[in-house]
Amino acid sequence: MKTSIEVAGNVKAALARRGVTQATAAAELEMSRVAFSRRVTRKVPFDVAELEALSVFLRVPYRSLVEVQEEA
Repeated sequence: MKTSIEVAGNVKAALARRGVTQATAAAELEMSRVAFSRRVTRKVPFDVAELEALSVFLRVPYRSLVEVQEEA
């Protein structure tokens, strides 16, 4: 569960850095704004294909979206 929370946070941060709205990202992934919002708000996890498409669209490395901080 922690992984999906961090991934959602990474996606949200990448969107903000690029100035991309959730509605625009949702349209790029061909999903509804509500479906995308459910992923960003951690109610539904992103799948690999969605994260790959987002990395291309946002021009960020895939690993930056899936990176999880290790607990000390």
